[in-house]
Amino acid sequence: MIRALVESAFQTGYLSVESEGLLHQVLATKCYQPEDLAVLADLYDAVRTGKIKREGSSQLRLESFTSDKTC
Repeated sequence: MIRALVESAFQTGYLSVESEGLLHQVLATKCYQPEDLAVLADLYDAVRTGKIKREGSSQLRLESFTSDKTC
């Protein structure tokens, strides 16, 4: 799911509030693969540099997630 949401953001140039919420939910459940974190890092960099615009106003944070948790 993470990869699909990130791909959509790169295709459209926007990270919707709904997509961002789903990403937060998936990360909160710690139900992701280590390679998903690399994709999220790419998204974070794209948002930080302005390549992808965010609809939401909350901070996009990835620091608290590590690759040692998977489903």
